[in-house]
Amino acid sequence: MKRVVLVRPEGPRNVGMILRVCDNFGPCELVLVRPQRPAMLIHPEFEQMSHGVERVDEKLRVVETVEEALAGCTWAVGFTARVRDGLVREEWNEAAPRLRALAAGTDERLALVFGAESTGLSAGEAALCQELCHIRTAADHTSLNLAMCTGVVLQALFTGEAVHQSEPGGVTLSNEEREYLKRNLEYTFTEKVARSKEAARVIALSIQRVFGRAPLTTSDARSWHMMCRALGSEKTPLDFGLEPHARSRRERDVD
Repeated sequence: MKRVVLVRPEGPRNVGMILRVCDNFGPCELVLVRPQRPAMLIHPEFEQMSHGVERVDEKLRVVETVEEALAGCTWAVGFTARVRDGLVREEWNEAAPRLRALAAGTDERLALVFGAESTGLSAGEAALCQELCHIRTAADHTSLNLAMCTGVVLQALFTGEAVHQSEPGGVTLSNEEREYLKRNLEYTFTEKVARSKEAARVIALSIQRVFGRAPLTTSDARSWHMMCRALGSEKTPLDFGLEPHARSRRERDVD
């Protein structure tokens, strides 16, 4: 579980954007420590930038101290662009894999602590964190916008397991599935379509060249096999001396 802690946030736009990012890459809590504007959460800019987030009251809390914000957390990481005496900062890309595993733990609660837009974390606030990180940037501008920084961090920690959905178009063909598709196309178009031996030869070469290299998905293969059936092919992988792939068996069952 992740908890984003914003210490003394100043801009309602930033807070609204961060609430939405927490929804994008959740599950994630958002806690504000002494926001600079008492009416920040009803400001039009907050409402505009958090548009689409439901049950805001359940996802956002306001507290008075950093200690309150960190209550119940098992590990706290502070983010700061400034080098601090006696405190070691780790570059975010190096720390992220380790912290991703920590955030995924069911018994862990990882706090991600960000300071105010204009001043960042104070030395005392940074000292309350178990470790400090910074996000590497170009030398011309070494600090990130607060909402952008939070987005970079949360995306890197997001596993996507809870909300992952299969992309339309299927998955990439296996070598076995690709070979069956090529054999079926070659049989169909050379035996059922071509009107001469030369035409059959040219078609076969083209099929090998195009379908042997093109990026293809299971959805693509399904469409081409349907065309082959429409042209009169009833061939299965076994007809070509190939073992049927598990996905191919399932698709035939659906048909």
